Amino acid sequence: MLGRKSAGAAQVQPTAPVPAQSFRFATPVVQTPGVFILAGWMWRLVRFLLVLPFRFPVAVGTVAVSVALWYFTGWLGLAVAWSIADAVLLVWWRRWPRSFRDRVALRVLAGWRWAWIYQRHWQPVLVVAGLAESYLERQYLPRIRGVTCSAWADRVRVRIVAGTSPADFQKRVTELAHGFGAPSCRVEVRGPRDVVLEFPRYDTLADPIDALPIPEEPDLAALPVGVCEDGEVWTLRLHGTHVLTVGVTGAGKGSVLWSAIRAMSSAITAGIAEVWAIDPKRMELSYGRALFARYADDGESAVALLEAAVAAMQERAERYAGRQRIHTPTTRDPFTVIVLDEVAFLTAYHPDRDIRRRAENAIATLTSQGRSVGFCVLAALQDPRKEVLNLRNLFPDKIALRLDEASQVDMVLGEGARDRGANAHLIDPELPGVGFVKLEGSPVPVRVRAAFVSDADIDHTTATAAGTGE
Repeated sequence: MLGRKSAGAAQVQPTAPVPAQSFRFATPVVQTPGVFILAGWMWRLVRFLLVLPFRFPVAVGTVAVSVALWYFTGWLGLAVAWSIADAVLLVWWRRWPRSFRDRVALRVLAGWRWAWIYQRHWQPVLVVAGLAESYLERQYLPRIRGVTCSAWADRVRVRIVAGTSPADFQKRVTELAHGFGAPSCRVEVRGPRDVVLEFPRYDTLADPIDALPIPEEPDLAALPVGVCEDGEVWTLRLHGTHVLTVGVTGAGKGSVLWSAIRAMSSAITAGIAEVWAIDPKRMELSYGRALFARYADDGESAVALLEAAVAAMQERAERYAGRQRIHTPTTRDPFTVIVLDEVAFLTAYHPDRDIRRRAENAIATLTSQGRSVGFCVLAALQDPRKEVLNLRNLFPDKIALRLDEASQVDMVLGEGARDRGANAHLIDPELPGVGFVKLEGSPVPVRVRAAFVSDADIDHTTATAAGTGE
Protein backbone atom coordinates (compact mmCIF):
# COMPACT_ATOMS: atom_id res chain seq x y z
CA MET A 1 0.00 0.00 0.00
CA LEU A 2 2.74 2.36 0.93
CA GLY A 3 4.55 1.55 -2.30
CA ARG A 4 1.47 2.35 -4.36
CA LYS A 5 0.93 5.65 -2.58
CA SER A 6 4.52 6.60 -3.07
CA ALA A 7 4.32 5.82 -6.76
CA GLY A 8 1.19 7.90 -7.06
CA ALA A 9 2.73 10.77 -5.18
CA ALA A 10 5.70 10.73 -7.52
CA GLN A 11 3.54 11.41 -10.56
CA VAL A 12 4.14 14.87 -12.17
CA GLN A 13 1.18 17.19 -11.92
CA PRO A 14 0.15 19.00 -15.15
CA THR A 15 1.29 22.64 -15.39
CA ALA A 16 -0.42 25.69 -16.85
CA PRO A 17 0.18 26.33 -20.58
CA VAL A 18 3.15 28.64 -21.35
CA PRO A 19 2.39 31.46 -23.80
CA ALA A 20 4.21 31.31 -27.15
CA GLN A 21 5.85 34.70 -26.50
CA SER A 22 5.98 37.29 -23.79
CA PHE A 23 3.80 40.37 -23.76
CA ARG A 24 4.93 43.25 -26.01
CA PHE A 25 4.13 46.85 -25.20
CA ALA A 26 3.84 49.21 -28.17
CA THR A 27 3.70 52.96 -28.16
CA PRO A 28 0.10 54.03 -28.81
CA VAL A 29 -0.49 55.84 -32.08
CA VAL A 30 -2.26 59.17 -31.64
CA GLN A 31 -3.77 60.78 -34.69
CA THR A 32 -2.51 64.31 -35.25
CA PRO A 33 -5.39 66.80 -35.35
CA GLY A 34 -5.87 68.50 -38.68
CA VAL A 35 -5.45 71.95 -37.15
CA PHE A 36 -1.87 71.13 -36.18
CA ILE A 37 -1.07 69.89 -39.67
CA LEU A 38 -2.53 73.06 -41.18
CA ALA A 39 -0.55 75.19 -38.70
CA GLY A 40 2.66 73.37 -39.70
CA TRP A 41 2.03 74.08 -43.35
CA MET A 42 1.34 77.75 -42.62
CA TRP A 43 4.54 78.05 -40.58
CA ARG A 44 6.58 76.56 -43.44
CA LEU A 45 5.00 79.02 -45.87
CA VAL A 46 5.70 82.01 -43.58
CA ARG A 47 9.28 80.86 -42.99
CA PHE A 48 9.81 80.44 -46.74
CA LEU A 49 8.49 83.95 -47.44
CA LEU A 50 10.69 85.44 -44.70
CA VAL A 51 13.84 83.71 -45.95
CA LEU A 52 13.17 84.32 -49.64
CA PRO A 53 14.36 87.99 -49.75
CA PHE A 54 17.66 87.03 -48.12
CA ARG A 55 18.27 84.03 -50.38
CA PHE A 56 17.18 85.71 -53.65
CA PRO A 57 17.38 89.47 -52.99
CA VAL A 58 17.68 90.51 -56.64
CA ALA A 59 14.72 88.43 -57.81
CA VAL A 60 12.51 89.50 -54.92
CA GLY A 61 13.54 93.13 -55.39
CA THR A 62 12.77 92.99 -59.10
CA VAL A 63 9.30 91.57 -58.47
CA ALA A 64 8.61 94.13 -55.75
CA VAL A 65 9.68 97.08 -57.91
CA SER A 66 7.64 95.78 -60.86
CA VAL A 67 4.53 95.46 -58.72
CA ALA A 68 5.06 98.99 -57.33
CA LEU A 69 5.51 100.45 -60.85
CA TRP A 70 2.39 98.71 -62.08
CA TYR A 71 0.41 100.00 -59.09
CA PHE A 72 1.50 103.66 -59.48
CA THR A 73 2.02 103.99 -63.27
CA GLY A 74 -0.01 101.19 -64.79
CA TRP A 75 1.02 98.81 -67.54
CA LEU A 76 2.57 101.55 -69.71
CA GLY A 77 5.03 102.64 -67.01
CA LEU A 78 5.94 99.03 -66.29
CA ALA A 79 6.58 98.34 -69.99
CA VAL A 80 8.79 101.44 -70.33
CA ALA A 81 10.80 100.49 -67.22
CA TRP A 82 11.36 96.93 -68.46
CA SER A 83 12.39 98.20 -71.90
CA ILE A 84 15.01 100.47 -70.34
CA ALA A 85 16.25 97.62 -68.11
CA ASP A 86 16.52 95.29 -71.13
CA ALA A 87 18.51 97.90 -73.05
CA VAL A 88 20.88 98.37 -70.10
CA LEU A 89 21.37 94.61 -69.78
CA LEU A 90 22.00 94.31 -73.53
CA VAL A 91 24.65 97.02 -73.46
CA TRP A 92 26.21 95.47 -70.37
CA TRP A 93 26.34 92.04 -72.03
CA ARG A 94 27.89 93.38 -75.25
CA ARG A 95 30.33 95.82 -73.61
CA TRP A 96 31.44 93.86 -70.54
CA PRO A 97 30.57 90.20 -71.22
CA ARG A 98 32.71 88.76 -68.41
CA SER A 99 31.18 91.04 -65.77
CA PHE A 100 27.68 90.32 -67.11
CA ARG A 101 28.31 86.59 -66.93
CA ASP A 102 29.62 86.69 -63.35
CA ARG A 103 27.05 89.09 -61.90
CA VAL A 104 23.91 88.29 -63.87
CA ALA A 105 23.96 85.16 -66.00
CA LEU A 106 25.60 82.82 -63.48
CA ARG A 107 23.42 84.08 -60.64
CA VAL A 108 20.26 83.48 -62.65
CA LEU A 109 21.57 80.04 -63.58
CA ALA A 110 22.33 79.27 -59.92
CA GLY A 111 18.77 80.13 -58.89
CA TRP A 112 17.32 78.00 -61.64
CA ARG A 113 19.50 74.98 -60.88
CA TRP A 114 18.85 75.31 -57.13
CA ALA A 115 15.11 75.05 -57.70
CA TRP A 116 14.89 72.68 -60.67
CA ILE A 117 17.88 70.33 -60.23
CA TYR A 118 18.90 70.17 -56.58
CA GLN A 119 15.92 71.14 -54.42
CA ARG A 120 13.51 69.11 -56.53
CA HIS A 121 15.59 65.91 -56.44
CA TRP A 122 17.35 66.41 -53.10
CA GLN A 123 15.34 64.03 -50.92
CA PRO A 124 15.11 61.01 -53.28
CA VAL A 125 18.78 61.21 -54.28
CA LEU A 126 20.07 61.44 -50.71
CA VAL A 127 17.74 58.73 -49.45
CA VAL A 128 18.79 56.29 -52.18
CA ALA A 129 22.46 57.22 -51.68
CA GLY A 130 22.18 56.45 -47.97
CA LEU A 131 22.83 59.99 -46.74
CA ALA A 132 19.47 60.49 -44.99
CA GLU A 133 19.17 59.54 -41.33
CA SER A 134 16.10 58.35 -39.41
CA TYR A 135 15.30 58.59 -35.70
CA LEU A 136 12.00 57.74 -33.99
CA GLU A 137 10.33 57.31 -37.38
CA ARG A 138 11.40 60.80 -38.43
CA GLN A 139 13.73 61.47 -41.36
CA TYR A 140 16.61 63.94 -41.14
CA LEU A 141 18.14 65.33 -44.33
CA PRO A 142 21.21 67.51 -44.90
CA ARG A 143 20.08 71.01 -45.87
CA ILE A 144 21.06 73.00 -48.93
CA ARG A 145 22.40 76.36 -47.76
CA GLY A 146 23.03 77.81 -51.19
CA VAL A 147 24.03 77.18 -54.80
CA THR A 148 26.59 79.13 -56.78
CA CYS A 149 27.65 78.57 -60.39
CA SER A 150 31.00 79.04 -62.06
CA ALA A 151 31.62 78.87 -65.78
CA TRP A 152 31.86 75.08 -65.65
CA ALA A 153 30.41 73.73 -62.38
CA ASP A 154 27.79 74.10 -59.65
CA ARG A 155 28.87 74.46 -56.02
CA VAL A 156 26.22 73.32 -53.54
CA ARG A 157 26.78 74.35 -49.91
CA VAL A 158 25.35 71.73 -47.56
CA ARG A 159 24.76 71.58 -43.81
CA ILE A 160 25.07 67.93 -42.83
CA VAL A 161 23.05 66.16 -40.15
CA ALA A 162 24.50 66.08 -36.64
CA GLY A 163 26.04 62.69 -35.95
CA THR A 164 27.33 62.25 -39.50
CA SER A 165 30.68 63.31 -40.98
CA PRO A 166 31.93 64.80 -44.26
CA ALA A 167 33.52 61.43 -45.00
CA ASP A 168 30.02 60.02 -45.56
CA PHE A 169 29.65 62.38 -48.54
CA GLN A 170 33.16 61.65 -49.80
CA LYS A 171 32.27 57.95 -49.97
CA ARG A 172 29.10 58.64 -51.99
CA VAL A 173 30.45 60.91 -54.72
CA THR A 174 29.60 58.43 -57.49
CA GLU A 175 25.99 58.13 -56.34
CA LEU A 176 25.64 61.90 -56.00
CA ALA A 177 27.08 62.53 -59.45
CA HIS A 178 24.69 60.05 -61.09
CA GLY A 179 21.75 61.30 -59.02
CA PHE A 180 22.14 64.89 -60.20
CA GLY A 181 23.25 64.07 -63.76
CA ALA A 182 26.84 65.33 -63.43
CA PRO A 183 30.01 63.78 -64.89
CA SER A 184 31.58 63.70 -61.43
CA CYS A 185 31.34 65.08 -57.91
CA ARG A 186 33.96 66.53 -55.60
CA VAL A 187 33.50 67.14 -51.87
CA GLU A 188 35.21 70.10 -50.21
CA VAL A 189 35.12 70.14 -46.41
CA ARG A 190 34.44 73.60 -44.95
CA GLY A 191 33.93 72.61 -41.31
CA PRO A 192 32.75 69.79 -39.02
CA ARG A 193 29.20 70.10 -40.38
CA ASP A 194 29.63 72.05 -43.61
CA VAL A 195 30.64 70.69 -47.01
CA VAL A 196 30.57 71.99 -50.57
CA LEU A 197 29.56 69.60 -53.35
CA GLU A 198 31.07 70.53 -56.71
CA PHE A 199 29.17 69.19 -59.75
CA PRO A 200 30.60 69.86 -63.25
CA ARG A 201 27.87 70.66 -65.76
CA TYR A 202 29.83 69.06 -68.60
CA ASP A 203 33.07 67.14 -69.13
CA THR A 204 35.71 69.82 -69.33
CA LEU A 205 38.37 67.25 -70.26
CA ALA A 206 36.59 65.72 -73.24
CA ASP A 207 38.71 67.53 -75.85
CA PRO A 208 42.43 66.83 -76.34
CA ILE A 209 44.86 69.40 -74.96
CA ASP A 210 47.68 70.67 -77.13
CA ALA A 211 51.21 70.83 -75.75
CA LEU A 212 51.54 73.65 -73.24
CA PRO A 213 54.00 76.51 -73.82
CA ILE A 214 57.50 75.95 -72.49
CA PRO A 215 58.05 78.13 -69.39
CA GLU A 216 61.10 80.35 -69.66
CA GLU A 217 61.99 79.92 -65.98
CA PRO A 218 60.44 76.59 -64.97
CA ASP A 219 59.57 75.86 -61.38
CA LEU A 220 60.82 72.30 -60.90
CA ALA A 221 58.35 71.88 -58.05
CA ALA A 222 55.38 72.94 -60.22
CA LEU A 223 55.81 72.01 -63.88
CA PRO A 224 52.75 72.64 -66.10
CA VAL A 225 51.79 69.31 -67.67
CA GLY A 226 48.05 69.55 -68.32
CA VAL A 227 44.70 70.85 -67.12
CA CYS A 228 42.59 70.07 -64.04
CA GLU A 229 38.85 69.52 -64.29
CA ASP A 230 38.17 73.04 -63.00
CA GLY A 231 40.16 74.57 -65.86
CA GLU A 232 43.25 75.38 -63.79
CA VAL A 233 46.68 74.32 -65.00
CA TRP A 234 47.76 70.95 -63.63
CA THR A 235 51.27 71.34 -62.25
CA LEU A 236 53.46 68.35 -61.46
CA ARG A 237 56.07 68.43 -58.74
CA LEU A 238 59.37 66.69 -59.53
CA HIS A 239 61.98 68.42 -57.36
CA GLY A 240 61.88 66.85 -53.92
CA THR A 241 59.75 63.83 -54.76
CA HIS A 242 59.33 60.78 -57.01
CA VAL A 243 56.38 60.19 -59.34
CA LEU A 244 54.80 56.93 -60.51
CA THR A 245 52.37 57.03 -63.44
CA VAL A 246 50.18 53.93 -63.87
CA GLY A 247 47.90 53.13 -66.79
CA VAL A 248 47.09 50.47 -69.34
CA THR A 249 48.42 50.58 -72.89
CA GLY A 250 47.07 53.66 -74.64
CA ALA A 251 46.10 55.42 -71.40
CA GLY A 252 48.46 58.33 -72.06
CA LYS A 253 51.53 57.65 -69.94
CA GLY A 254 53.72 59.11 -72.67
CA SER A 255 51.78 62.38 -72.47
CA VAL A 256 52.67 62.72 -68.79
CA LEU A 257 56.35 61.88 -69.34
CA TRP A 258 56.83 64.17 -72.34
CA SER A 259 54.84 67.04 -70.83
CA ALA A 260 57.13 66.97 -67.79
CA ILE A 261 60.29 66.77 -69.91
CA ARG A 262 59.08 69.56 -72.19
CA ALA A 263 58.17 71.78 -69.21
CA MET A 264 61.71 71.52 -67.80
CA SER A 265 63.54 71.88 -71.14
CA SER A 266 64.57 75.48 -70.37
CA ALA A 267 66.29 74.23 -67.22
CA ILE A 268 68.00 71.54 -69.30
CA THR A 269 69.26 74.21 -71.69
CA ALA A 270 70.55 76.28 -68.75
CA GLY A 271 72.42 73.25 -67.41
CA ILE A 272 70.67 73.19 -64.02
CA ALA A 273 68.62 70.07 -64.86
CA GLU A 274 69.25 66.89 -66.82
CA VAL A 275 67.30 63.81 -67.80
CA TRP A 276 68.57 60.22 -67.81
CA ALA A 277 66.16 58.10 -69.84
CA ILE A 278 65.46 54.36 -69.96
CA ASP A 279 63.26 53.22 -72.85
CA PRO A 280 62.90 49.42 -73.13
CA LYS A 281 60.33 49.74 -75.96
CA ARG A 282 62.70 52.00 -77.96
CA MET A 283 59.63 53.87 -79.20
CA GLU A 284 58.50 56.42 -76.63
CA LEU A 285 61.64 58.27 -75.50
CA SER A 286 64.03 57.55 -78.35
CA TYR A 287 62.44 60.26 -80.48
CA GLY A 288 63.87 62.98 -78.24
CA ARG A 289 67.16 61.29 -77.47
CA ALA A 290 69.13 64.50 -77.99
CA LEU A 291 67.48 65.96 -74.87
CA PHE A 292 68.90 63.31 -72.55
CA ALA A 293 72.23 63.34 -70.78
CA ARG A 294 72.21 59.53 -70.74
CA TYR A 295 70.04 56.99 -72.52
CA ALA A 296 69.55 53.21 -72.29
CA ASP A 297 67.22 50.83 -74.11
CA ASP A 298 68.18 47.29 -72.98
CA GLY A 299 68.47 45.49 -69.67
CA GLU A 300 72.21 45.63 -69.12
CA SER A 301 72.67 49.24 -70.15
CA ALA A 302 69.57 50.26 -68.15
CA VAL A 303 70.91 48.70 -64.97
CA ALA A 304 74.29 50.32 -65.60
CA LEU A 305 72.55 53.69 -65.94
CA LEU A 306 70.63 53.17 -62.69
CA GLU A 307 73.76 52.13 -60.80
CA ALA A 308 75.63 55.15 -62.19
CA ALA A 309 72.79 57.34 -60.90
CA VAL A 310 73.09 55.72 -57.47
CA ALA A 311 76.84 56.38 -57.44
CA ALA A 312 76.36 60.04 -58.46
CA MET A 313 73.65 60.45 -55.81
CA GLN A 314 75.84 58.98 -53.08
CA GLU A 315 78.82 61.12 -54.11
CA ARG A 316 76.66 64.24 -53.90
CA ALA A 317 75.22 63.16 -50.55
CA GLU A 318 78.74 62.69 -49.19
CA ARG A 319 79.64 66.25 -50.22
CA TYR A 320 76.44 67.63 -48.68
CA ALA A 321 76.82 65.78 -45.37
CA GLY A 322 77.13 68.29 -42.54
CA ARG A 323 77.01 71.26 -44.96
CA GLN A 324 73.49 71.52 -46.43
CA ARG A 325 70.17 69.71 -46.22
CA ILE A 326 68.30 71.15 -49.21
CA HIS A 327 69.35 70.78 -52.82
CA THR A 328 69.47 73.87 -55.03
CA PRO A 329 69.89 73.14 -58.77
CA THR A 330 73.19 74.45 -60.15
CA THR A 331 75.38 73.65 -63.13
CA ARG A 332 77.67 71.68 -60.81
CA ASP A 333 74.82 69.79 -59.10
CA PRO A 334 71.96 69.77 -61.61
CA PHE A 335 68.56 68.41 -60.76
CA THR A 336 68.61 64.88 -62.21
CA VAL A 337 65.45 63.13 -63.35
CA ILE A 338 65.65 59.41 -64.14
CA VAL A 339 62.76 58.67 -66.52
CA LEU A 340 61.79 54.98 -66.51
CA ASP A 341 59.32 53.96 -69.18
CA GLU A 342 57.80 50.50 -68.58
CA VAL A 343 59.65 50.00 -65.30
CA ALA A 344 58.15 46.50 -64.97
CA PHE A 345 60.48 45.34 -67.77
CA LEU A 346 63.39 45.70 -65.34
CA THR A 347 61.67 44.65 -62.09
CA ALA A 348 59.49 41.72 -63.22
CA TYR A 349 59.66 40.77 -66.90
CA HIS A 350 63.36 40.65 -67.77
CA PRO A 351 64.48 37.01 -68.12
CA ASP A 352 67.76 37.56 -66.24
CA ARG A 353 67.18 37.31 -62.50
CA ASP A 354 70.39 39.17 -61.73
CA ILE A 355 69.27 42.10 -63.90
CA ARG A 356 65.95 42.25 -62.05
CA ARG A 357 67.66 42.14 -58.65
CA ARG A 358 70.18 44.87 -59.51
CA ALA A 359 67.52 47.09 -61.07
CA GLU A 360 65.22 46.75 -58.06
CA ASN A 361 68.05 47.52 -55.64
CA ALA A 362 69.08 50.61 -57.62
CA ILE A 363 65.51 51.94 -57.90
CA ALA A 364 64.93 51.35 -54.17
CA THR A 365 68.11 53.25 -53.32
CA LEU A 366 67.24 56.19 -55.57
CA THR A 367 63.64 56.50 -54.35
CA SER A 368 64.57 56.20 -50.68
CA GLN A 369 67.63 58.50 -50.65
CA GLY A 370 67.56 60.72 -53.73
CA ARG A 371 65.00 63.41 -52.97
CA SER A 372 67.09 65.55 -50.62
CA VAL A 373 70.10 65.69 -52.97
CA GLY A 374 68.25 66.50 -56.20
CA PHE A 375 67.53 63.10 -57.76
CA CYS A 376 64.02 62.20 -58.92
CA VAL A 377 62.60 59.00 -60.42
CA LEU A 378 59.75 59.53 -62.89
CA ALA A 379 58.46 56.04 -63.74
CA ALA A 380 55.65 54.65 -65.90
CA LEU A 381 53.94 51.32 -65.26
CA GLN A 382 51.04 49.28 -66.63
CA ASP A 383 50.33 46.86 -63.78
CA PRO A 384 50.50 48.18 -60.18
CA ARG A 385 50.43 44.81 -58.41
CA LYS A 386 53.10 44.11 -55.79
CA GLU A 387 54.53 41.15 -57.69
CA VAL A 388 55.21 43.48 -60.62
CA LEU A 389 56.58 46.44 -58.63
CA ASN A 390 56.86 46.01 -54.88
CA LEU A 391 58.47 49.46 -54.58
CA ARG A 392 55.41 51.54 -55.42
CA ASN A 393 55.10 52.82 -51.84
CA LEU A 394 58.50 54.51 -52.26
CA PHE A 395 56.89 56.89 -54.77
CA PRO A 396 55.20 59.70 -52.76
CA ASP A 397 53.24 61.02 -55.78
CA LYS A 398 51.19 58.76 -58.01
CA ILE A 399 49.04 59.31 -61.08
CA ALA A 400 46.26 56.89 -61.99
CA LEU A 401 45.36 56.93 -65.67
CA ARG A 402 42.94 54.39 -67.17
CA LEU A 403 43.23 51.08 -65.28
CA ASP A 404 41.96 47.56 -65.92
CA GLU A 405 40.39 46.76 -62.56
CA ALA A 406 38.60 48.69 -59.83
CA SER A 407 40.90 47.27 -57.14
CA GLN A 408 43.92 48.84 -58.86
CA VAL A 409 42.65 52.35 -58.09
CA ASP A 410 43.33 51.96 -54.37
CA MET A 411 46.66 50.28 -55.15
CA VAL A 412 47.80 53.42 -56.93
CA LEU A 413 46.13 56.31 -55.08
CA GLY A 414 45.71 54.76 -51.65
CA GLU A 415 42.91 53.15 -49.70
CA GLY A 416 39.53 54.79 -50.17
CA ALA A 417 40.45 56.67 -53.36
CA ARG A 418 37.82 54.86 -55.42
CA ASP A 419 35.16 55.56 -52.77
CA ARG A 420 36.01 59.25 -53.12
CA GLY A 421 35.34 59.25 -56.84
CA ALA A 422 38.63 58.21 -58.49
CA ASN A 423 37.02 55.81 -60.95
CA ALA A 424 40.11 55.36 -63.09
CA HIS A 425 38.87 51.95 -64.21
CA LEU A 426 35.85 53.65 -65.86
CA ILE A 427 37.78 56.21 -67.93
CA ASP A 428 36.75 56.16 -71.58
CA PRO A 429 39.45 54.59 -73.81
CA GLU A 430 38.85 57.52 -76.18
CA LEU A 431 40.25 59.92 -73.56
CA PRO A 432 44.01 59.25 -73.37
CA GLY A 433 45.81 61.34 -70.80
CA VAL A 434 42.80 61.59 -68.48
CA GLY A 435 43.46 60.40 -64.95
CA PHE A 436 43.27 61.14 -61.25
CA VAL A 437 45.82 62.62 -58.87
CA LYS A 438 45.86 63.68 -55.24
CA LEU A 439 46.81 67.28 -54.67
CA GLU A 440 48.58 68.41 -51.52
CA GLY A 441 46.29 69.17 -48.61
CA SER A 442 43.28 67.24 -49.87
CA PRO A 443 42.40 63.53 -49.67
CA VAL A 444 39.96 63.89 -52.56
CA PRO A 445 41.40 62.83 -55.95
CA VAL A 446 41.27 65.44 -58.70
CA ARG A 447 40.47 64.58 -62.30
CA VAL A 448 43.12 65.86 -64.74
CA ARG A 449 44.23 65.50 -68.35
CA ALA A 450 47.82 65.59 -69.55
CA ALA A 451 48.65 67.61 -72.65
CA PHE A 452 49.41 65.68 -75.83
CA VAL A 453 52.98 66.24 -77.01
CA SER A 454 53.24 65.42 -80.72
CA ASP A 455 56.36 64.47 -82.68
CA ALA A 456 56.51 68.03 -84.00
CA ASP A 457 56.41 69.34 -80.41
CA ILE A 458 59.26 67.01 -79.45
CA ASP A 459 61.28 68.22 -82.47
CA HIS A 460 60.67 71.82 -81.48
CA THR A 461 61.61 71.10 -77.85
CA THR A 462 64.82 69.33 -78.91
CA ALA A 463 65.78 72.14 -81.29
CA THR A 464 65.07 74.78 -78.63
CA ALA A 465 67.10 72.95 -76.01
CA ALA A 466 69.98 72.64 -78.49
CA GLY A 467 69.80 76.36 -79.25
CA THR A 468 68.79 75.88 -82.90
CA GLY A 469 65.06 76.53 -82.55
CA GLU A 470 63.29 79.59 -83.82
